Amino acid sequence: MTKFINPGLSKTSRRNVLRGSVLAGAAAMTGTAALTGPRAPRLDRANATSARLYKAAGEQTADSTAKPADLSGYTRVKQELVAPPFAPEHEQVATGEPKIVEITMDTTERLMVVDEDTGASVWALTYNGSVPGPLIIVHEGNMVELTLRNPHDSMMEHNIDFHASTGALGGGGLTQVYPGEEAVLRWKATKPGCFTYHCAPGGAMIPYHVTHGMNGAIIVLPRDGLKDAQGNPLRYDSIAYFGEQDYYLPMDENGDYKTYDAAGDDYADSLEAMRGLVPTHQVFNGAVGALTGENALKAKVGETVLMVHNSCNVDSRPHLIGGHGDYVWESSFTDPPLTGMETWFVRGGSAAAALYTFEQPGVYAYVNHNLIIGAMLGGTAHFVVEGDWNNDLMEQVVAPRPFAT
Repeated sequence: MTKFINPGLSKTSRRNVLRGSVLAGAAAMTGTAALTGPRAPRLDRANATSARLYKAAGEQTADSTAKPADLSGYTRVKQELVAPPFAPEHEQVATGEPKIVEITMDTTERLMVVDEDTGASVWALTYNGSVPGPLIIVHEGNMVELTLRNPHDSMMEHNIDFHASTGALGGGGLTQVYPGEEAVLRWKATKPGCFTYHCAPGGAMIPYHVTHGMNGAIIVLPRDGLKDAQGNPLRYDSIAYFGEQDYYLPMDENGDYKTYDAAGDDYADSLEAMRGLVPTHQVFNGAVGALTGENALKAKVGETVLMVHNSCNVDSRPHLIGGHGDYVWESSFTDPPLTGMETWFVRGGSAAAALYTFEQPGVYAYVNHNLIIGAMLGGTAHFVVEGDWNNDLMEQVVAPRPFAT
């Protein structure tokens, strides 16, 4: 279950927020006396260097003599984003001329339960309130026009870096929004494939935001849809969207997970935990069990599912227990897909796609096949598939029974 808490703290603005800094956490770094005064940011050298980089990237356009983008021939459409693991409505094969696809995302800061059994929780930094952020789907040649809004009650600045885009640090240099601000970014989808996006405010705040859930994926489909190595069309009945999230949750001297009053209060503790490079949790879609039990994905025998896997920060090795990757794109959709894969590879900082047609009913476990992660850290999801069993593919000839010695 996801738990919501409104921090209800004082409003913030550009006057009391520094680029690459956090509104909270100063008390942990400067002493408890800071708790009695206003929350103040602290900028270390790494953050300051990165802040200057982002500022420079954002100011490049001010001196530019570039001509305005030629938008003639484009029509505008709105894409209604939906919460993971689902995908927004879209065409698999593009119709008409390229479009300007308008989307809106809010940078919502929320308290989320990561593991109900232990009570582990995190002040998640999110796009539209979910971990991962919503899946975006466009076609090659489309324009993506994002309105990025940072709510007034946020504690931090946020931005977005689209790995699918070109220029200005993936858009990060042009979308740095403080609480109460919004920015509009438009970029052209020129490279087909699956790509990650994430928040990157600068310095140590980049991994801090990413490991607090602020990442997601975008699919840029070829205009004529997916194809196999021979150019034959490949279609799917649905999309299952997985976001693999590594958390580094601080613990106290007794080994219990710490709790914090507001987003950012864990900044100093989190940085210390992150330095060990050992996640406390590595889960799909924000929490342990988020895609199992009542939340398991549903399919039927004969249905084809496109499994999209985003892993913004760590390498992953997805495996569908009881199934396969019939077609797998670890890189661009312009490359021929791998076929008949048992396990595939998702590089940290990227997204990949695998197509599979279910042939037997039952429960399929979709796991990170580093089984320590899959079984112990939470990296497991389930598909529940309905249909008739096919003994030609598998048959229990003899049920378990004692044998003579």
